[in-house]
Formats: sequence, C-alpha cells, structure tokens
Amino acid sequence: MSLGTEETKAIDIVKRALDLGINYLDTADLYDFGQNEELVGRALKGQRDKVVLATKAGNKWTQGKEGWEWDPSKQHIQSAVKDSLRRLQTDYIDLYQLHGGTIEDPTEETIEAFEELKKEGYIREYGISSIRPNVIKRFVENSSIVSVMMQYSLLDTRPEEWLDYLHENNVSVIARGPLAKGLLSDNALNKLQDKFKGKDFLDYSHEELENLLPKLMDFTGEKPLQTTAIHYCFAHPAVAAVIPGASSIEQLEANVQAMKKNALSEEEYATIKEIVKQSTYVAHRD
Repeated sequence: MSLGTEETKAIDIVKRALDLGINYLDTADLYDFGQNEELVGRALKGQRDKVVLATKAGNKWTQGKEGWEWDPSKQHIQSAVKDSLRRLQTDYIDLYQLHGGTIEDPTEETIEAFEELKKEGYIREYGISSIRPNVIKRFVENSSIVSVMMQYSLLDTRPEEWLDYLHENNVSVIARGPLAKGLLSDNALNKLQDKFKGKDFLDYSHEELENLLPKLMDFTGEKPLQTTAIHYCFAHPAVAAVIPGASSIEQLEANVQAMKKNALSEEEYATIKEIVKQSTYVAHRD
C-alpha cells in the first residue's frame, strides 16, 4: 500500500525486497484502484515462484466514478479475482482475502465464492482482513480461512485478546501497521512532533506518547526501536507474518536489519507488556 504510483521507484523497492529475502507480498485491488497490483505484477515478472503472493477483494469501483462501494457478493468476488490475476500477471493467488466485512454481509455466499475459487485453482488459500471480532468469529466458525489480517503493534494491542483463540483454531495472524505509522521507528520523536503534533493515537493522548516513546527507546537501548516493535508482534505463535510496508528502499532496508536482531526474551516481552496499554475492541463484539 505504501509503494506509491511512481513505477520505477515502486518496482525497485519490490525487487530489492526480493533480493533481501522477503518472501511475502501483500497488496489489494483497492490500492490505487488496481495500479498497486499492476506494479507488483511487473516487479515479480520472472520471479513469481519466489513469493507468497496475497491480495484482497470486496471493494468495488467504477472507472470514472469517484469512490467505491462494499460488495462481498459471490458474483463480485469471483469477478474481481480475474481482474487481480490479470493485473498481477499470474495464474494463481496464494492468499486471497476479504478486504473488510460486516455482520450484515451474506457470509455464506462470500465463503462459497472463496471455496469455489480454491477448488478451481485460482487461489491456494483464503483469509480475511478485519478488526471486527464478530466478523472474525463468524469466519473462524464457518469457513476454512487460514489467516486474519489485523492492525497490531505496541501501540495497538487490541488483537491480543483474540490471539489464543485464533491460534487454537489454526488461523494465523498477519500483523499490519507494526510500526504505528512511524511512531515505533527510530524516527519516532520526529514523527510525534511533526506528523502527530498535538494529535492522539488510538488509546494514547499526545502527552502519553511523549512519555511512552522515550521509555520504549530507553528500553530498546542500542537496538533500533523497530526491532522491538516487529519482534513484539512475532512473540505470539499465532502471528505468521508482520508487514511494516515501505515507501523507500531505505525504509525497507531498515526494517530488514531490524528483523535480523535477536527476538525478545520472555522477560523483555513481559516488561514491555507492563509499559504499554492492554487495549480491547469495544465495538462489533456481538
């Protein structure tokens, strides 16, 4: 999502990711209205077999018409996958995800669409991208999803209430936003005073962030803050992938270097949990 639309730059980032050993790429038909998929497809030409390729569907738009609308119908999903395959220049998608979802959706029809695509070979597996517990539970109990994408970071611990449940049901978590829009990078304090000047972030007021971020940086010590942030997400066995994204090769390389550092010890993990807030989802529970 963070690649942008400048073709050469975006393709260079993806190719550098492959060189560095990144083997999971996650896009969506909605990102830049299909252009993101096209760029990923061009970057992967001749290297498709090196990656687990994921994309998403459920948001429908019309060329020349502003905005988009939610459509989890079987007809739309089975049509959208063909468009994604064309843009990605591949004949199969490793992980196809429902890009959202509400409790009012025709879930049986949606599941049927994914199951048929799987049988037909267009997709290998399917999952959902959702932070709504009621939607997540419905899919876990009634489908064969293998993953749930959730926003998860040191500053957004809401998924933790559900990690054991998902793990027990053999559903993996894809953690998006692990760096909390840069607040958990080595540029954290600059981000706080620039992009987040006077602003809150989820359960944290600006003043709380001013106190918390230096504490986390002190705790991290000589390691990059994003090392702690990324490994924190990986600490629970339910988490299979962490996707920080990158809008430049420099960001990409910094994230890869952060990942190469040692994982958190049990003591470090426990200490961090005492420092940050333990939040829960308030809405969409029933």
